[in-house]
Amino acid sequence: MRITETLVIDEAEIEERYMRASGAGGQHVNKTESAIQLRFNALENRNLTPDQKTRLKKLAGSRMTLGGEILIRAENSRSRERNRADARERLRSLIERCLTAPKPRKKSRPSLASVRRQKDAKMHRSGLKASRRKPVSDD
Repeated sequence: MRITETLVIDEAEIEERYMRASGAGGQHVNKTESAIQLRFNALENRNLTPDQKTRLKKLAGSRMTLGGEILIRAENSRSRERNRADARERLRSLIERCLTAPKPRKKSRPSLASVRRQKDAKMHRSGLKASRRKPVSDD
């Protein structure tokens, strides 16, 4: 399966299992095994770098088992082939998203003018609230 121009995952690394779909659908759902479960062991893959595997683990979340297998289940369509294509596309998209490293955050400071504007606004608001208070009597 081709992920990008440079990254290709061997078909032998992807295990497909067909099963009956859950939910409504009547006799068709009860008789056909159109749902698919894809299994891809990301931790044993040699094409992904350790950083990419870490990002993939974070992106996959609960879809990744403790053993490093990504499980994707597709059962939206009545067709076995459409479910298979959907599951493969979701796996491809997930792996593709882990390939790009996130941009490092650049530290920034508010400008001096914006700090002054904020302080002026606070002073103005404070003056408004102070003018609403009852005067203090000197007894």
